[in-house]
Amino acid sequence: MTRTWQKLLAVGIATTLAGGGLLVAAAPPTFAAPSGTDLVINEAYGGGGNAGSLYSNDFVELYNPSSAAISVDGWSVQYFSASGNLGGTAELAGSVAPHTHYLVSLAAGSGDTGALPAPDATGDISMGARGGIVALASTIDTLTLPGAGVSAADGLVDLIGYGSASTFEGPAPAPELSNSLSAQRSNTGVDSDVNSADFVAAAPTPENSSGGPTAAPEPTTTTTSSPTVSPTTEFVSIAEIQGTGSASPFVDRTVITEGVVTAVYAEGGLGGFNIQTPGAVEPSTHTASTGVFVYGPAAAATVTIGDRVAVTGRVGERFESTQISADGVEQLVGGPEHVVEPVSVAWPETAEERERYEGMLLAPAGTYRVSENYGLNQYGEVGLSVGERLLVTPTEVGEPGSAEAVAQAEYNEAHSVILDDGASTDFLRREGGRMINADIPLPYLSITTPVTVGATATFTEPVVVHYSFDSYRFQPTTTLTGADAAPVSFSDARETAPEQVGGDLQLGTFNVLNYFTSLGVDYCGSTQNYTDRDGNPISANGCLPRGAWDEENLARQEAKIVAAINQLDADIVALEEIEDSSDFGKDRDAALVDLVAALNESAGTQRWAHVPSPAEVPAAGDDVIRTAFIYQQANVEVVGASSILDDPAFVNGRAPLAQTFADPATGTEFIVVANHFKSKGGSGEGDNADNDDDVGPAGAVGGWNGDRTRQAQALVGFTETQRETHGTDLVFLTGDFNSYSQEGPMRVLADAGFENLGDARNRAAGEPGAAGTEYSYNFDGAVGSLDHILASGPASGRVTGADVWTINAYEQVGIEYSRNNSNVTQLYSDDVYRSSDHNPFLIGLDFAGEPEPTPTATQTPTQTPTATPTPTIEPTPTETSAPEPPPTSTEGVEPGMSPTMAATPPAAGGPSGAPTGAPGADGGELATTGAELGVLLPFGGGALLLAGALALLLKRRADQV
Repeated sequence: MTRTWQKLLAVGIATTLAGGGLLVAAAPPTFAAPSGTDLVINEAYGGGGNAGSLYSNDFVELYNPSSAAISVDGWSVQYFSASGNLGGTAELAGSVAPHTHYLVSLAAGSGDTGALPAPDATGDISMGARGGIVALASTIDTLTLPGAGVSAADGLVDLIGYGSASTFEGPAPAPELSNSLSAQRSNTGVDSDVNSADFVAAAPTPENSSGGPTAAPEPTTTTTSSPTVSPTTEFVSIAEIQGTGSASPFVDRTVITEGVVTAVYAEGGLGGFNIQTPGAVEPSTHTASTGVFVYGPAAAATVTIGDRVAVTGRVGERFESTQISADGVEQLVGGPEHVVEPVSVAWPETAEERERYEGMLLAPAGTYRVSENYGLNQYGEVGLSVGERLLVTPTEVGEPGSAEAVAQAEYNEAHSVILDDGASTDFLRREGGRMINADIPLPYLSITTPVTVGATATFTEPVVVHYSFDSYRFQPTTTLTGADAAPVSFSDARETAPEQVGGDLQLGTFNVLNYFTSLGVDYCGSTQNYTDRDGNPISANGCLPRGAWDEENLARQEAKIVAAINQLDADIVALEEIEDSSDFGKDRDAALVDLVAALNESAGTQRWAHVPSPAEVPAAGDDVIRTAFIYQQANVEVVGASSILDDPAFVNGRAPLAQTFADPATGTEFIVVANHFKSKGGSGEGDNADNDDDVGPAGAVGGWNGDRTRQAQALVGFTETQRETHGTDLVFLTGDFNSYSQEGPMRVLADAGFENLGDARNRAAGEPGAAGTEYSYNFDGAVGSLDHILASGPASGRVTGADVWTINAYEQVGIEYSRNNSNVTQLYSDDVYRSSDHNPFLIGLDFAGEPEPTPTATQTPTQTPTATPTPTIEPTPTETSAPEPPPTSTEGVEPGMSPTMAATPPAAGGPSGAPTGAPGADGGELATTGAELGVLLPFGGGALLLAGALALLLKRRADQV
């Protein structure tokens, strides 16, 4: 299951810019260099010399990511206003050496602030501080780009639109900047042609061709016995600075305040510390926060927790969080009365209540469970659900847009928070092809301390409440390194074996996440791979195979899959995402035969056999990945040949595969149909359009829902044919339907009389997400089932039990084979956990006794979550997200695996905001997984892996391969 890049490439809205002669189509931009073979705009700053600026001049920084020098003789940097008027041209000269920068100094403002490093070129362009358009051109002529397609634009090398810019690469511009923030690439030199994903807003770091950046001026630190107040500076309490609204009433004013240091982030990128008014807080009468974040990297190195300090600085809102940018810090004499008492309170459900604790020391009360762990191996963060219930995808609970779905979306919004690591570190960030932060141990997670969805989080130390990138966060009071000083412990929520489901036979379904025995090393180019932290290839990327790169990595992948299937111990297993070997010039079943051989070798007996492909394989629905059956030949009999549905509805999906089996003890015959419907990734036209942006999480169903619905309708007809052909009404539908339980495709099957056994099991267990409920998938902090087993009316009476074995989707992606050696903390083990990104599903069947009364097929959702008193379903505006690696392969006409578009945190200038996902492929060059699905669910005010941008909607859309 992967979110494809189809949506990025389909955004093509032409934008006409008046006055400057610039006409650019917003997508699909192909003029930049994702391959790393041409210069890119690496940083742009338009606040030079303005009030609160860090440098006197505007500047543009270029970077050469290639291995050869690039001449810029005759090139230019051209600036256009946000509305498109030409603002000036700076001519370039010379060349840019490999892997070095090139600094273009532009106009100076009136303020005399920090000086830039010696520039490589100069110009007199005055850029906009908040919004504008910067183009790198291989000509000095004013650019004129045809609206029909920017790839045909003469002379355009790279472009960034930021803030309110009307022209930009991809679906949205880079974030709005300020006098103290520049737009800079989250991954130096890496260009995906998506401004909103490639750039973050952070403190400027200009660098010229000769080396390092000039550090921005830092605040001074002095020690006194009482605050020194300038006649022109107001002394204001922290509560007054915070105010009772969503923003400080003192924004852009210089103040002096005092407090006790409660947290220090001298390392890890946050570059600051928190202070709080000493004493205790009574929650029932508390109206304004008494804590605040102070940004000052130098000052953070001089203070310790417990210090009493006075801070002078400018008040601002960074990512909607109040902070003070320190100009000076005074050490004050403290005493017993200068002690901060953490406030003990259950996490509030409304944004208004949460705002009252922003920046404060909190001892979280109540129950917290892990609801999302996807961003842990990249950004060191864990999504938590507040209360006993997990967060659940709204359309798992109710039909899209229904009262049930709306109530669940509101519940999710009101019961989510992120546990962070006190840093903005991207553990998967690459420069020069290497992971530059991989030697820093991951927080919270190790091979012996899993962080599993559903685990209880017990707080052992207080945390500080931060807000950034549309999410509230619990920050530890210091930057974490590994498990050091972690403020929380996690229970072990792993399931070591599936539940007993009874019956004489067991039927299972298992998505094996691109199990390919045709290897990347044999079919792909030398650079078409995802690599580990040492640059060793792990898995294929952008070529026909979708799995392991070589035998060594296949062995890691296979060890987990084999262990999981053998321990599942179903008599029949329907498989999805296994290689169709005919695409590699082999017998169609070659990879399936290899898997069976590995299963038998591990079992020490010839336990398993495979169902051969039919003689006729229709063209529609024949993909490089396929469905298949394996079975335990001593326990069940195969009756006749398998059959694949030939129907045009499956031109972009995998056609259903049917096989009749018989119970040896009774001779009872029954039909099993394996399915893998079209993914949610990308967007089509009409009823195939991705509706996520339009309807919010309560109605979101992703792209291609119309096709999935038509595939369900075709499947119903196929089952009727199979019943007539084989003379039995006992029919089971299995597989990855890429649809949550109450979405249209599943309603079609319910209306045809099929009971959704997993949904029925969960409804019997209690409220959505309650103890005892189990789901096959986890995305954006919410669980839900994309994988199902359904039974016809007569077949339902033969079912003795059902279980989702939560060994995959609930586990952290970093323990997958495809993430081996991505951090100094080794996470891979040849056990069952994270053998795929989907949880396997198992049911028990009894054909010996009298059938149970046939249950009524689930027609109308009855599972109603508790509604939140204050609706909070409206989507929160987002910031900037950073792209992950491109898809690993193609599914039909679209990419079949795409990485998560995870947000990238700021390098400095405030609390970490950035998370997930993205995503997997985590933000580096690691293999993507199906966990990379992109229907935006509410989590902490946005999506968990949200750094904000519209590009996050591309995050982790599983294909839903």
